Amino acid sequence: MLRLHCVAQNYAWGRLGKESEVAKLHSSGTGAIVTAATPYAELWMGTHPSGPSLVSFASDEAGAADNKLLLSSWLHQHPQALGSATQTKWHGELPFLFKILSVNTALSIQAHPDKKLAEALHAERPNVYKDDNHKPEMALALTEFETLCSFVTTEELKSNLEAVPELAEVVGDAAVKAFLSAKDPKEGLKAAFTALMTSHKPAVEAALTKLVSRLSKIPDPSSTEKLILRLNEQYPGDVGVFCPYFLNYITLSPGESIYLAANEPHAYLSGECVECMATSDNVVRAGLTPKLRDTDVLCSMLTYNQGKPEILKGQPIDSHTRRYIPPFEEFEIDSIEVPKGTSYKLPFIPGPSIVLVQSGVGLATQGQGNAQRAFGVKKGDVFFLPAETPLELSASIEAAPSNGHVDAPLQVFRAGVNDKVFSPPCIEENA
Repeated sequence: MLRLHCVAQNYAWGRLGKESEVAKLHSSGTGAIVTAATPYAELWMGTHPSGPSLVSFASDEAGAADNKLLLSSWLHQHPQALGSATQTKWHGELPFLFKILSVNTALSIQAHPDKKLAEALHAERPNVYKDDNHKPEMALALTEFETLCSFVTTEELKSNLEAVPELAEVVGDAAVKAFLSAKDPKEGLKAAFTALMTSHKPAVEAALTKLVSRLSKIPDPSSTEKLILRLNEQYPGDVGVFCPYFLNYITLSPGESIYLAANEPHAYLSGECVECMATSDNVVRAGLTPKLRDTDVLCSMLTYNQGKPEILKGQPIDSHTRRYIPPFEEFEIDSIEVPKGTSYKLPFIPGPSIVLVQSGVGLATQGQGNAQRAFGVKKGDVFFLPAETPLELSASIEAAPSNGHVDAPLQVFRAGVNDKVFSPPCIEENA
């Protein structure tokens, strides 16, 4: 078990100071000072070069040693830590990137490229698209978590175009007619969405001014109308403000999760979540952002699948662990809760994993007999577990400021390679 020193990303959309779970985790885990006016958006746990984790060979609990080594370098020196299946399939690299997100204002209208497109974009513009990997991802809500994801149904979009004249105005008569008369719903949807996202900025701003003025006078606006008003406050006059009419507006409750394949549109809006993805930082943006927009690429790459995403609630492995399994080989997430005063052996997994202590205090124990080692663990601690490494967690009773005790469990999240990678293929018997 290796203690990791991880990177906090200060993107502008992050929650400020100690309002951010990212800030609290990073400060507790590394001893970093939290600045009240600084946004803390993402905690990265993995090997991606844009925010690589370090192995800390510290004797102190905060992991503040002078002697640190990139986790990626340590893995190259110890490839067996990945396990044979992971090592072979991903050529000696850790295939997933683990994160915590603290979202204050909306992220961009975006999608992540598939492998073929990622390779092409990286080759053409490596300064923008930092790697050549695809980026399927999964978000697991820690708080209520708002998101736009995937396209609404044809019927819902028709209704929106009829009920919202400002939307129809920006999309334009030709694209609206093409959508309403299309024999192939995907082609009609693509034409309408492309027309919206490529509209001239003055036309978008004029239509939004009218829309916001009208919605502001509604005595009881819908949740979507409230979102439109909020997005326009965050990104005034931005074409992305219209996207809630095209994309599903979903609010996840804590413990619920969604997954997003490559080439699916989405935008996280508010809340905090655990996130896992293939090891990539490739994002194609087209709205709700001051960053580079690649609108033509985004509109051309999308699948234009319609309907609400599947919401995962986790499969119980036992009374302490729920496992969230997306249809991607690179990763899955375990949510683990150890009640105070108890011990628990984590479910065995054959591949490598990263473990984050999200709350509570306790001990982590490795090995047996004379080789047994115990480490104190607390909120913000992050560990890398080599393949086939057993680990036992014990939850302590946490002292409260009033010298009382907090009946808080040890809450842990673990990201690992999807179990399907290690399952033998099914062989059908001849009839």
